Amino acid sequence: MKRKIIILLGPTATGKTDISIGLAKLLNTEIISSDSMQIYRFMDIGTAKPSLQQRTEVPHHMIDIVNPWDYFSAGAYIEEVDGIFEKLLKEDKIPLVVGGTGLYMRAMTEGIFEGPDADWNLRSKLLEIEKGKPGKLYSILQEIDPYRAEKISPSDLRRIIRALEVFFKEKAKMSDLQKNFTKPLPYEFIKVGVIREREELYRLIEQRVDKMLENGLIEEVRNVLRLIKEHGKTKHPLPSLQAIGYKEIAGYLADIYPLKEAIRLIKKRTKNYAKRQITWFRAERDIFWFDISGRYDTDRIVMDIFSKINSLLHK
Repeated sequence: MKRKIIILLGPTATGKTDISIGLAKLLNTEIISSDSMQIYRFMDIGTAKPSLQQRTEVPHHMIDIVNPWDYFSAGAYIEEVDGIFEKLLKEDKIPLVVGGTGLYMRAMTEGIFEGPDADWNLRSKLLEIEKGKPGKLYSILQEIDPYRAEKISPSDLRRIIRALEVFFKEKAKMSDLQKNFTKPLPYEFIKVGVIREREELYRLIEQRVDKMLENGLIEEVRNVLRLIKEHGKTKHPLPSLQAIGYKEIAGYLADIYPLKEAIRLIKKRTKNYAKRQITWFRAERDIFWFDISGRYDTDRIVMDIFSKINSLLHK
């Protein structure tokens, strides 16, 4: 029998963090974050990391492991996580994975293509092409790998460049390589999803953005930009600065647009991100969904989900 891993997933702002704390206590286990932005140090407010109090109550992994001026791939994430799974399972703990980064979830359950190392000369050339004619790189990707292009937003320059880099380095489409070179981790995954009605979710997103600003998001972004500059990492686009909230506040600090516009963009892009998360997760198999619309009693939600998980663990 495969050893079991629990995954708690869902779109941003549904309340996964509080729910996960309750579940981890009932399961007597530890939490593995599956959030591609919570891995970065110094980026606490804008990534909605669990509080220090919550991390004291329940041990968390894969949070604050990388500096914002460094790179960290999905392949590296999986390698780290696999070791954590093994450690916890040896301690007779069932790992609880929590987050909303669909790519990380899929890499665990279905495998992932890591691809070649970054070629900065090639990336610089591609960036020059894009500067000369915005939108050109996405058009090229649509021609050479339309399936991959469908999976990437036309504004997501970082992923567009990566797909083109893989094509030129490997002489093959990234979409084809992903199909042929994937390997899931050797565990049985129990996937539980939480969802809220869309208008309610959007309202919670707006409230959370306002709270982030009250808690000092602008100063946090200013500090991250300062640290990145001090480490001389301003030449190439950094994944950390693609995080929603950081990118928009950075634009405000650079006088590209006023604060009011930055806030509007954060809220709009967070809602769009939540919509993409829902679409992604709906396409995944074997997820046991809990619609918690209108429900804010975390303890009762936790007990409902725990009951289902407990039944699945003992099947």
